[in-house]
Amino acid sequence: MRPQSLTDFVGQRHLIGEGKVLELLLAQKQPASIIFWGPPGVGKTTLAGIIANHLDLPFFTLSAIDSGVKDVRAVIEQARFAGRALVFIDEIHRFNKAQQDSLLGAVEKGIITLIGATTENPSFEVIPALLSRCQVYTLQPLTEEELKTLVNQALQKDDWLRSQHIIIGEWEALLSGSGGDARRLLNLLELAVSALPETEKTLTNPVVKEVLQQKAARYDKSGEQHYDIISAFIKGLRGSDPNGALYWMARMIEGGEEPAFIARRMVILASEDIGNANPNALLMATTAFQAVKLIGWPESRIILSQCATYLASSPKSNASYTAINDAQQLVQKTGDLPVPLHLRNAPTRLMKQSGYGLGYQYAHDFSGNFVVQEYLPDALSGTALYTPGDSESEARLKAYLKRCWNGKYGY
Repeated sequence: MRPQSLTDFVGQRHLIGEGKVLELLLAQKQPASIIFWGPPGVGKTTLAGIIANHLDLPFFTLSAIDSGVKDVRAVIEQARFAGRALVFIDEIHRFNKAQQDSLLGAVEKGIITLIGATTENPSFEVIPALLSRCQVYTLQPLTEEELKTLVNQALQKDDWLRSQHIIIGEWEALLSGSGGDARRLLNLLELAVSALPETEKTLTNPVVKEVLQQKAARYDKSGEQHYDIISAFIKGLRGSDPNGALYWMARMIEGGEEPAFIARRMVILASEDIGNANPNALLMATTAFQAVKLIGWPESRIILSQCATYLASSPKSNASYTAINDAQQLVQKTGDLPVPLHLRNAPTRLMKQSGYGLGYQYAHDFSGNFVVQEYLPDALSGTALYTPGDSESEARLKAYLKRCWNGKYGY
């Protein structure tokens, strides 16, 4: 069912069609090097084959999984002998720097026209020198209508499927099970049709679900999607949406993410995004992190859920987070200011004679365990770095600081 021309290709309408970039590229007959970036099963390898079919050039295919520098150099030599060649490298993101470097000279001199395919963001996985010599085209997951088109094409064009006279009675399980992946969709269609009794010609959701058993949620623990999903999880917690947070956490759990990784990120969030608005959040997250390591899987998912829902439902404040950021920026500008003498320690007689510690007032010697005193360098006196937020808990902190400092620092 793999298309041999752009006319038969389904999907990627932002790249394919009259006046679109790939149509123009094939019309030129001498395209620039390309990297196709997109999820599995959306046509990266197919487009490379279509380009090869339209160009009168020798065509070589390498897989980054089992090809090394030696294989790349061998292909480049063959291309040099032929004058020019088209080289397709599947999963180019798996090439290390040395392997990618070995392509540079041949690409720059035009000995090879490179077509790379990757499921990972090329900005992170392809070296800048090679990336600058390639056009990057992003491929999108297939829509439901495009997936239906693929199924109908298969039912009409494939000899075996056509002979079965199959009718699609229900689409939901078939489309959901594909995850937008054309290859997975066609494999699932074949398995589901094979599972039908000979007298049954209608494909329904229960049949597909029985074949599918359990759809593994798409989640790559080491790839870009890992960072996208943890980002969505954190944003759900920060946005006080326990439902969104639970969904993305479940995606990580079903994808095999380490429970300790999830718990560790919640510890960070408890301080960064909740802070003193609810100090118990950090205690909860830290305890959850320890409990997850103690209890193990699968029961620790319950602990993760309790912690996530608590954090999402807590009042939020990033005052502590912004305060340390501001303090560090101030130090980068003024980090050479001397410590005031009254704040310096005086462990020796010479230091005491030099004025170290002179005039320091011990807070606990005064009523309310507080005395007005300068704790910043003289040049920064009155600089406010921490401003409590508006939560109920922080309002109490703000009131205490106001009583103490009576307007200084804005309190």
